Amino acid sequence: MDNSHYKLLVIDDEIGVRQSLTAYLGDSGFQVYDAADAATGFALFQQHLPDLVITDLSMPDTDGLALLQQIHEVLPSAPVIVISGAGVMGDVVHALRLGATDYLIKPIVDMEVLVLAIHRSLERCQLLVDNERYRLESEKANTQLRRHVAALEQDQRAGNFVQRSMSPVSPFTAGQYICEHDLIPSLYLSGDCVDYAFIKQRYYAFYLADVSGHGSAPAFVTIWLRNVVAQLVRLKQMLVNSDSLGDGLLNLLHVINKQLIEMGINNHLTIIIGVLDTETEQLYYVVAGHLPLLVLLHENKAVFLPGSGKPVGLFEKAKWEVSQVSLPEGKYSLLLFSDGILELIEEKELIAKEDTLLTIVEESYGHVDSIVNSVGVKDIEELPDDVAILSIRKVV
Repeated sequence: MDNSHYKLLVIDDEIGVRQSLTAYLGDSGFQVYDAADAATGFALFQQHLPDLVITDLSMPDTDGLALLQQIHEVLPSAPVIVISGAGVMGDVVHALRLGATDYLIKPIVDMEVLVLAIHRSLERCQLLVDNERYRLESEKANTQLRRHVAALEQDQRAGNFVQRSMSPVSPFTAGQYICEHDLIPSLYLSGDCVDYAFIKQRYYAFYLADVSGHGSAPAFVTIWLRNVVAQLVRLKQMLVNSDSLGDGLLNLLHVINKQLIEMGINNHLTIIIGVLDTETEQLYYVVAGHLPLLVLLHENKAVFLPGSGKPVGLFEKAKWEVSQVSLPEGKYSLLLFSDGILELIEEKELIAKEDTLLTIVEESYGHVDSIVNSVGVKDIEELPDDVAILSIRKVV
């Protein structure tokens, strides 16, 4: 250890002891100040603020205990080594309780013992200083982190409000049909998206999308998706002005796919999108990488409707197929789910999960609230994934 960086203060009324300590410590490379009494020593301490103090406990004007208290009132972290005669061990114990870092018994025969005690005290003091600095830095970092988290939560709450304000009315009744949905995010923001509209008093257009990832990025994609679909369907009438409803669905998907790829983000989406012609009871739909598949519930029997296709936003030349189904007479329900619903079903294998989901649908009679209660969504504090459910029921 390079001792030249350290200033020491030796306080002892015995001139022989003081001179021998000062001389040896000076030869050892320390910068040394010395004082013959407590008052002078305390004045030197205030003037030079040494790195360590060595003081006798028994001095005529002020004892070392009082001096120790004075020093620590000025600088609580200052290391102090006390020196005492063999007969005053009670004072040594008191000094240690007051914060002395070490003690030595007079006479000090081996000065290297004193040097070792000094190094030990300095290292301990440096460790305490480092720990305090680390604590203060940690508190500062934690304070900044809490502020950032609070700001992030505020932003996420605002984003959640925007998402919910853009959600369609639920339940929504049009003619013989009731459409309802629920969306439970695993975080403040959701990467799931549900929307539907009754167009020209005939066509029930709907979709349920699941954007990859969690947090803000997929949530913003859902907001973008709503706007794009709204412009294409409600403003440009892409679906109902196409040569067929199936062509309209494919054109819609191709536009979404193209724009999502051009955005250059790392989020893609899976989606089931469809149109129900309420006059002909024909259902046209497209599955783009999405599970679970669309469910048809009729006469208390639930089945998955077939479909497959690539996710949206990954492949520039992706192609999809339109499925067409003639829906049964009388009452029925169409149900769509995000894959978060499967995470809440206890079975391990996908086929078993899907079978259980069909049973839950049958027992719910197609009602969203009943399905939510069956899987216990609202009772789980931290969902593993967003959960979205969409139901279109023909009630007459």
